[in-house]
Amino acid sequence: MKNILFYTGKHSTKTNFVLFVMRVVAGSFIITHGWGKALKVIEGPPYDFADPIGLGVPLSLFLAAFAEFLCAVLIIMGLTTRLAAIPLIVTMAVAAFVSHAGEAFFAKELPLLYLAVFFTIAVLGAGKYSLDYLIRRKKR
Repeated sequence: MKNILFYTGKHSTKTNFVLFVMRVVAGSFIITHGWGKALKVIEGPPYDFADPIGLGVPLSLFLAAFAEFLCAVLIIMGLTTRLAAIPLIVTMAVAAFVSHAGEAFFAKELPLLYLAVFFTIAVLGAGKYSLDYLIRRKKR
């Protein structure tokens, strides 16, 4: 299980560099959305947040903050990257296909772009320039 969790893929130097840049940029950008949600969670009720899939406002807010802040930090560091990408993929899919379902395409565009980026990261892994790579290398 640990081998799969920390597997970074066998990529060229260019691909490893692009994965590094993609992780840092996408993670840094999504943190700006997660920071406000994380502060709302810390401040406590009353919450001003949507409940798009019927889990309740507090849980929906917590899950979005967890994905957009904590998982983004993990992706930037390249730590458990594939696993950390999953909550972000789910959050962006809910944002695009549930929260903005009846809206024009431009309202769905940003979540769809993030969805594509985090899906790519989940499939390709963190690359060589990551903590996942260092951890996996030490285990050998």
